Amino acid sequence: MFLDHLQLQVEAGHGGAGATHFRREKFAEKGGPDGGDGGHGGSVYVVANPALNTLNIYRSVRAFTAERGASGEGGRRQGRDGEDVVLDVPLGTLLKDSESGEVLAEILSPGEKICVARGGRGGLGNNNFKSSTNRVPMHHQPGEDGEIRTLDLELKMIADVGLVGFPNAGKSTLVSRVSAARPKIANYPFTTLEPQLGVVPVDDLVSFVIADIPGLIEGAASGAGLGIQFLRHVERTRMLLHLVDLTDPMSEPEDSIRIIEGELRAFSEVLFLKPRWLVGTKLDALQDEDRLARFEALCRARDQEPILISGVTGEGLRPLVFKLGAALAEMPKDHIGSGGDRLLAGLATPPSEPPTSPSGKARPAV
Repeated sequence: MFLDHLQLQVEAGHGGAGATHFRREKFAEKGGPDGGDGGHGGSVYVVANPALNTLNIYRSVRAFTAERGASGEGGRRQGRDGEDVVLDVPLGTLLKDSESGEVLAEILSPGEKICVARGGRGGLGNNNFKSSTNRVPMHHQPGEDGEIRTLDLELKMIADVGLVGFPNAGKSTLVSRVSAARPKIANYPFTTLEPQLGVVPVDDLVSFVIADIPGLIEGAASGAGLGIQFLRHVERTRMLLHLVDLTDPMSEPEDSIRIIEGELRAFSEVLFLKPRWLVGTKLDALQDEDRLARFEALCRARDQEPILISGVTGEGLRPLVFKLGAALAEMPKDHIGSGGDRLLAGLATPPSEPPTSPSGKARPAV
């Protein structure tokens, strides 16, 4: 199961209490107060891990508590600070406070570290309260409480090119032919049930990331089908490829294009306005030359050269990859940057621990 939206309960550690203590030694009758301060409570941090691409590591454990600070001791000994909790998340994760709806952060850079719950400050020992008028302070401060938060985590994958189109339009086949990704491919609609990412090499030095989502159908923006819940994963792409099945007997090219573009606009005007190329698929099985002519006319009406591919024979795939590489090189990179650079960095730098549970000394809250 692909997890891209969930809630986490996080609690920072409480600060340790200060100490009330007096120095008592044989030859120091008036040693005075020497109670130490309490340690600070551990905080909860979220860190971007490029090796992750889902939130599945939080499938079974959704609550985390950082360690509390130790109490101070005599001899001005400060209590030990509590251990922090570090939670790994994929690039493209949006963090929100569940109660207020406030956006806390967008995790967009590898290694980015955000504090989502700050540990409580340790209390002061009685050594801090001595004065000329209070030489025997008999009190200390308790530690402060750590922050408690309910976080909403929403994953929006970071890629350069996003694929949209009807179910069974050839999106997964295209991804499998131009990258090392191996999505499920079958001759029936809705074969793809979760988003897929693939790194597409243009040459030895240049590559980009392509994202495939489940196919859209008419009414998707109102909840029909599967694709609408995954459209957020192409919101951060730099451009879109709209794949049109030229052999579908149930839908004319004009209708396919109109329906998909209507769903994109209904979901997000920003998504609809992204650069978008029309790509005719299944060229090897095309027998109706009239459909091809009408598709080419639609492309030219948009000042776009017709792009025709076949996932079976490979026709048109390498020219398409080169065209995409050239187009992306000319596009100004936004604040997200290149998905290809980010994903390749993640593949080259595996996590220090298996991504089966969050890193750090986290323990489930009771």
